[in-house]
Amino acid sequence: MTTTEVLDIMYHTFLLAARLTMPFLLTSMVVGVVIAIFQAATQINEQTLTFVPKFISILVVMGFLGSSILDMLQDFFRQMLGIIAGG
Repeated sequence: MTTTEVLDIMYHTFLLAARLTMPFLLTSMVVGVVIAIFQAATQINEQTLTFVPKFISILVVMGFLGSSILDMLQDFFRQMLGIIAGG
């Protein structure tokens, strides 16, 4: 395996990682900002208030995108097996 092939695999791995995590990170960030605005408006300074809404929103995203995430991971695994089997 050449250095170019290894770098190409690493590039695709990082792209896949970004594609898999971005919906969760964006959802968590948006919910966190909304909760922070609510806390600032109502002057509620409870640190644990953001945990439950973020957790529920991440579970909802997982429910909607779980099958497509699994498909992406399976396709990537098949590509890696093809590269390994191909030599």
